[in-house]
Amino acid sequence: MHRVKVSLYAAALTVLISGLWWGPYFLSAKERPGSSGIPPEKATAYIYAVIKADRTLYTTEIVNRLQEKGVTMASEHWEQENALMLPAQFLQHAGKLVAENESGVRYRLIGLWPIYQRNAPASELERNALESLRKNPDLPVTGIVTSGRKQYFQAIYPDFAVSTACIDCHNGHLLSPKRNFKLNDVMGGVAITIPLE
Repeated sequence: MHRVKVSLYAAALTVLISGLWWGPYFLSAKERPGSSGIPPEKATAYIYAVIKADRTLYTTEIVNRLQEKGVTMASEHWEQENALMLPAQFLQHAGKLVAENESGVRYRLIGLWPIYQRNAPASELERNALESLRKNPDLPVTGIVTSGRKQYFQAIYPDFAVSTACIDCHNGHLLSPKRNFKLNDVMGGVAITIPLE
């Protein structure tokens, strides 16, 4: 009898631990039938939330604050001028570091009026997304893209002018094709791409 109780206890403990370990797996599978993980829409939303928070904090609490106090300036040529990188450069450099870790996750800034052509939309999906986000920034645009034999989920979210540092740079840059941005305007988009496996 004692052995039966111990075996039942061990079985119950195993089920409890398995439930804690595998619970998130089953929950995410319920959210998306046939899936064994977080739905790509939710994964890209999480990534965007972190990018947006980091960029806003860098822009408002570091760049704006240090410029207003006269400590230092942000500059496109930050390395040569011993200055802070511009908020857009901060996002671009962070995106390059993420790409280096070989997870397959990529993100970058894109815009309809890029200062540099490398930030122009690379596909019809991106171009259409930017047009859509100008009208309805609350609704990210998503789609499936193919590169080689692999498929990726791509989500494009709005990139807002969160501070005067953003609009001053774009409105005053010699290569800028648009020079009338205002605070809180949608300046472009953040394109996030994750692998579908």
